[in-house]
Amino acid sequence: MNTTLLAQAANEARGLAMDAVHACNSGHLGLPLGCAEIGAVLFGESLRYYPDAPRWLNRDRFILSAGHGSMFLYSWLHLSGYAVSLEEVKKFRQLHSMTPGHPEFQETPGVEATTGPLGQGVGNAVGFALSGKRAAARYNTADHTIIDHHVISLHGDGCLQEGVAKEAIAFAGHNGLDNLILIYDSNDVTLDALAEITQSEHAEAYFLSQNWDAVTIDGHDFQAIATAIEKAKSQASGRPQVIIAKTLIAKGIPEVAGTAKGHGEGGAKFLDAARAGLGLPAGEPFHVSQQTRKFFADKQAASKLLFNAWQAIYDAWAVANPELADELTDGLAGGVPTDLGEKIPAFPADYKDATRSAGGTVLNAIAKAMPQVLTGSADLFGSTKNYLKDGGDFSKANPLGRNIWFGIREHAMGAICNGIAYDGIFRASGATFLVFADYMRGSIRLAALSGLPVTYIFTHDSVGVGEDGPTHQPVETVSGLRLIPNLDVIRPGDAEETAGALVAAMSRTDGPTALILTRQTIPLMNGLSVDVRRDGTLKGGYIARKETGTLATILLASGSELQHAMAAAEELGAGVRVVSMPCFELFDLQSAEYRRSVLPDSCTHRIAIEAGVTALWWKYVGTKGKVLGIDRFGMSAPGDTVMKELGMTKDHVIAAAR
Repeated sequence: MNTTLLAQAANEARGLAMDAVHACNSGHLGLPLGCAEIGAVLFGESLRYYPDAPRWLNRDRFILSAGHGSMFLYSWLHLSGYAVSLEEVKKFRQLHSMTPGHPEFQETPGVEATTGPLGQGVGNAVGFALSGKRAAARYNTADHTIIDHHVISLHGDGCLQEGVAKEAIAFAGHNGLDNLILIYDSNDVTLDALAEITQSEHAEAYFLSQNWDAVTIDGHDFQAIATAIEKAKSQASGRPQVIIAKTLIAKGIPEVAGTAKGHGEGGAKFLDAARAGLGLPAGEPFHVSQQTRKFFADKQAASKLLFNAWQAIYDAWAVANPELADELTDGLAGGVPTDLGEKIPAFPADYKDATRSAGGTVLNAIAKAMPQVLTGSADLFGSTKNYLKDGGDFSKANPLGRNIWFGIREHAMGAICNGIAYDGIFRASGATFLVFADYMRGSIRLAALSGLPVTYIFTHDSVGVGEDGPTHQPVETVSGLRLIPNLDVIRPGDAEETAGALVAAMSRTDGPTALILTRQTIPLMNGLSVDVRRDGTLKGGYIARKETGTLATILLASGSELQHAMAAAEELGAGVRVVSMPCFELFDLQSAEYRRSVLPDSCTHRIAIEAGVTALWWKYVGTKGKVLGIDRFGMSAPGDTVMKELGMTKDHVIAAAR
């Protein structure tokens, strides 16, 4: 190890961060300066990567969980040869640059995950590690090892204080994810103050209690950092590893180093003195020496040799294992069978059950056609019904399992599912009661922002839950989810719409889908063919009952209230149309011609019914319409009683229409 060159690279990375933050008068200097030695060892020595193939299957995954320190990552990506030019570094935080304020997936080569909200990156790293463990178990053979990478995440006190990180850490330790290494930037400072104001946790003792191995080092000692990472990579303890690196926040700017003022851009005003102290040339911002350029060019050349050697192993593996190779290629490409819907048998005409049960049946059929599908639940498999009967349980002893037991950890379930999706090999889904979706909301929002094809299975969807009362009866949650851009929210009205909903979710590759399923039994809409209901769900809305006379009234409904609209239409007469609206987002994507054919402008007499808040339905019923909903919290009583008490019945639809 050439510590002289590493030290020079570390100081030049500090210079890049200071110059970028100074140029835009915005950003966070504390981590990029305090962790520069860690970055030098990672990108100069310890990480397995090849910048010319940033998505190399067997690269080490590096996730900067403390995403506010984004200039740390951009500096090292630039120095190590990724397609992040010096001009892009100079455009830090500027419009349409490749270097946004926090790292964003698919915006910058080498960025593995969108990390802004603290703690999410730790959860993502656990998801990456789970994916890597399962991929190694699934695709490695006795003759060829094509997957043996590590997942390394850098986080600070802020990440560790967030509950999502603690949940994910517990999950990783319990499941023995020994391909996971956390580097804890322990600088004893948070944004507002010294960390002692808000925490007194003994970090090593905490991680040891969660079945991790832990070591504390000087985070500015190159040899100590390299030795700790090498040991973490080579250990065989069956436990994930944490390296607690004691660092000085904003190292290199003495005026703010070691203080809360060093967290943000406050130190940038001392730029000239800091640059001089680091040995950087005056009047030459964004300086990178030729020695550093050559060092990383040599590293890139060595990485190419490693990549080529691996590629030869992979090619031999693919020839020897063509079916596995096709499966892996399909997974990485996000492949979905074109005839997926045909893999799901039609439900018998007398089927009558909750859509959560229908969802379980459909998911099992899909899993047979799509080996990439994994599913999990927050200690609720028996209620959410999404258990894969022949899938086995993921665990330390069985990394091939397709059922993930997350425990009562909705926050971590969301972040871990995102990590699996970022890794891009498997299709992740997670389930809980709808009322707990808000525990996952941060992860759901990031999945939508990052275009991740995660499927959320939310059951017990309304006041129909009944006796558990208002704490377990979501009324605002479906509409709250509908407000998240790029999230498809599908609330099917019977078993066949549920089949269509899951096909829609699995067919989507550019964003997440939330399935909203009932606990209570609802009947099949047998007046319609299977294809009409499934295809109509894929369009988000369709005519479930066409008028037999002159169109006078349109009834709109979703989920368990569709049955009431259908029953009301029978009594209201020939001029009534029923429109099933399981997914606003998919309906809004259809052509204007299709939308007008379902909801013609000529008919303004419209009534919508849904067991939830009314606000979002008005765009479909118009100012002359009416919405039957529940703009209050629920009550504790049998589900049918609550539904009737709150107006979710056929009779209320008839009265509103008349």
